[in-house]
Amino acid sequence: MVGSAIVRTLLAQGVPQASLVTRTHAELDLCNQAAVHAFFAQERPTQVYLAAARVGGIHANNTYPADFIYDNLMMQANVIHAAHTHGVHKLLFLGSSCIYPRLAPQPMAEDALLTGPLEPTNEPYAIAKIAGIKLCESYNRQHGRDYRSVMPTNLYGPGDNYHPENSHVIPALIRRFHEAKVSGAPEVVIWGTGTPRREFLYVDDMATASVFVMQLPVSTYQAHTQPMQSHINVGFGSDITIFELANAIRLAVGYAGHISFDATKPDGTLRKWMDSRRLIDWGWRPTVALSQGLRNAYSDFLRTTADGVL
Repeated sequence: MVGSAIVRTLLAQGVPQASLVTRTHAELDLCNQAAVHAFFAQERPTQVYLAAARVGGIHANNTYPADFIYDNLMMQANVIHAAHTHGVHKLLFLGSSCIYPRLAPQPMAEDALLTGPLEPTNEPYAIAKIAGIKLCESYNRQHGRDYRSVMPTNLYGPGDNYHPENSHVIPALIRRFHEAKVSGAPEVVIWGTGTPRREFLYVDDMATASVFVMQLPVSTYQAHTQPMQSHINVGFGSDITIFELANAIRLAVGYAGHISFDATKPDGTLRKWMDSRRLIDWGWRPTVALSQGLRNAYSDFLRTTADGVL
């Protein structure tokens, strides 16, 4: 999802298609160190956007914690080390808002990292993403590289994963509301109480932020970060409750039934709102409102279904 959006952004900014090198998971297993080094040796990229990750919602994180920490650690370590070994000076690593403590002050500023316990439901994933930040910082400190990190809030949009169990909240609810609409089901039951608050950012806005941060002059980036606290938050600027989100998705899908919540299921972190003032002060702004983004995401889901991808 994010990688495709970054490609769209680079093309829109005039980068020639022929100069972009991409790989799908089927084409390159980033957990395979030898394969990653062979890729870098063959392609010789000059810049790297590391958007690949194993991701999922609460259910997936709880069910596959070993897979989440192992796969993400291996992907990050292999790509970042191979980039350095093959002379890539500029790299952008995409992390997650999950890196911050469960009870971090809201909105969560960059300096909240490593100040308290993480949310238990996604701790393995968060630990891996923290390690990715520290890998970038360590190669910068020891080898003088320019490896940067951006921490997005919850992302959604074209190219998302609509798996019924392993997807994030927006694609999961899009699928469930659509299936309820098609089947005529009178009710959709959602995990948790509906009271936690979440911030959501359209994936193409994340892509423009990624390219924006990558293109910042070194002097600007280093003047507003620290060698051991160099990551940059990327958020929409406001958050909503899960209840409000569910209703917005219901409207985007056109489902006329009832929404209820199963309070016996976990809520996860009560609030995750990013402090993105540093990035906003540099001049970046999100442009896609949630209502429009959800309509775009639902259209993408319908295209995906029609293409038989699900």
